Amino acid sequence: MDLFDSLPIEQSGMTAEQEIKALRAELAEQNYKYYVLSAPTMSDREFDEKMHHLQELEAKHPELYDANSPTQKVGSDISKIDSFPRIRHRYPMLSLANTYSREEVEDWVRKLPPGVEIVAELKYDGLSISLWYEKGILVHAVTRGDGTEGDDVLQNIKTIAGVPQVVNGAPERLELRGEVLLPWERFEALNKQREEQEEPLFANPRNAASGTLKLQDSREVARRGLTCYLYYMLGEQLPGKTHYERMELARQWGFPVSEAIRVCKDVDEVMAFIAYWDTERKNLPVATDGIVLKVNNLAEQEELGYTAKSPRWAIAYKFAAERQLTLLKQITYQVGRTGVVTPVANLEPVQLSGTMVQRATLHNEDFIRQLGITEGDEVYVEKGGEIIPKIVGKRPTPTLPHREGENTGYRFITHCPECGTELVRVEGEAAWRCPNEVSCPPQLKGRLEHFVSRKAMNIEGLGSETIALLYDKGLLHSIADIYSLRAEDLAAQERLGEKSAQNILQAIEGSKQVPWSRVLFALGIRMVGETTAKKIAKRFRSIDALQWASKDELTAIEDVGEQIAENIVAYFADIRNLEIITRLQAAGVQMSSEQLADEQLAVPQVLEGKTIVISGTFSEHSRDEYKQMIEDYGGKNSGSVSKKTDFILAGENMGPAKLEKAQSLGVQVISEQEFLEMIKQEIQ
Repeated sequence: MDLFDSLPIEQSGMTAEQEIKALRAELAEQNYKYYVLSAPTMSDREFDEKMHHLQELEAKHPELYDANSPTQKVGSDISKIDSFPRIRHRYPMLSLANTYSREEVEDWVRKLPPGVEIVAELKYDGLSISLWYEKGILVHAVTRGDGTEGDDVLQNIKTIAGVPQVVNGAPERLELRGEVLLPWERFEALNKQREEQEEPLFANPRNAASGTLKLQDSREVARRGLTCYLYYMLGEQLPGKTHYERMELARQWGFPVSEAIRVCKDVDEVMAFIAYWDTERKNLPVATDGIVLKVNNLAEQEELGYTAKSPRWAIAYKFAAERQLTLLKQITYQVGRTGVVTPVANLEPVQLSGTMVQRATLHNEDFIRQLGITEGDEVYVEKGGEIIPKIVGKRPTPTLPHREGENTGYRFITHCPECGTELVRVEGEAAWRCPNEVSCPPQLKGRLEHFVSRKAMNIEGLGSETIALLYDKGLLHSIADIYSLRAEDLAAQERLGEKSAQNILQAIEGSKQVPWSRVLFALGIRMVGETTAKKIAKRFRSIDALQWASKDELTAIEDVGEQIAENIVAYFADIRNLEIITRLQAAGVQMSSEQLADEQLAVPQVLEGKTIVISGTFSEHSRDEYKQMIEDYGGKNSGSVSKKTDFILAGENMGPAKLEKAQSLGVQVISEQEFLEMIKQEIQ
């Protein structure tokens, strides 16, 4: 019995009408989680199979037709808040019919008119985007939305290096469609960062790309390193009579088009393409989940036409994730540095995508209950994107089929597995947490590891093993203890010695020069990440000022929400944290940037009120140095040219899009030397 087989209606106890309504509601909810929240709780395959089952039921009962059924509409990714301008698509942005069966692919090919060429391409697993160009300039970047209209995320798309903002030689009006992706390497780094902050992890690169593209801060979007592949061209009176010809033209114009594209003459060539990429895709830097097949001739595409939500001239074959059945031997629990308790599945070892899998995260109690699993069950394990092992369900028995969310008798632990403290669950959060911040070993060691990490205090020599050793020996119990370590105590420890001891003490001494914003990040206040700490430190230039900040003052800072503000207030309300801060201050750790603030006040604010865009490369200073200089002199940096831009600081190889936009808006463009001379004259 397959994991996702549906029960017949007579066994489920539901009428056809009841089952149709239940499936519609469930699939609509999953669409919202997938497209809007970027946090799906159902696998792609389970969703597709439930969708196909709903289609079959609706075909048998046409009297129950509903135009709002998920079978009749494209899932919508439109933001529920007015974060981005809404743009109506010139051409409907439909989804593709899909299948996991190679036999169905062969049937689809054979039903096409004789002699029809088929273009086979990789199906990239990202966020759909439509790029609009007017007279060679990128003017809109519209998400799929509901297929009729979508969100214009233009400024965020402009941060993707491979997407041209100006195209030479292209038609006056042009639309390119494609996928925005987060490469595996970037995805893993992002999740590692979120894990360190004990923030919810992205389930896969597609969700991470979707969440990234909807961020309000384009600078953060740029830091995450999105990429893009384009796969279709639209417009009036475009050159080329076939899809393949147009993709080759797009490539010549500088658009990012995949090399994995082939014109197939018959079903054998199609199946050979599928077989090749079913293996080779695992070596790609981005996520793929299948193959897309399109009729090549554009006139023949028009002749074949469309259904309500997909073209008849294209189909997607989706690769089945490699799945194995194994025994869930035991559920154990890990405690993180902020007290979050994470359940872990310990499995009977099983070979999966070339590696032996023995453990998989179970995220939280709700995740376990949704899967309906407990110790002793046979569970299905998949590799997410061929990399991350995950449990996707359990094997149902003939007498007791698996139903999502069933009561299995599983009970989450009630007390911390490390210190025995009773766990608490904050309203609105999915995780149970150990509140014993004072003496719970994993929390203490986790805070120490975070404090000395490279992006925090950057104390080399104090790795996780050394910290565990010093903790066990009673030399470290809080981050303040680091500054009380003595050479003789360190040298006496196994695997250290005098040389290592001296190196560690030098690194500790050097950490006293770490700026206030990084010290704030190093303190490990819940949800205060590196970027947020910089913004808070810029507003509150000392820990003394921050200590007395109200919740309203904190939420007035960009990216500081209610929960972060509450965490900061709670941190300073704890006398134990205040004692640690006092000890850090006494040790000479930088707890303010007031000296820097005084120096900045001494600098004439000659750029006050001015918005400046930097473009190109420079010889006298780096781009980052110029950005800092602009801020020091009272100006504001901007990444895009608009009517509010006062001037552009232009170096060599200035972006042509920025130059053209500046000329059209009458924005002044000044050189590096002119900028430096302007500041010099103003100071004099």
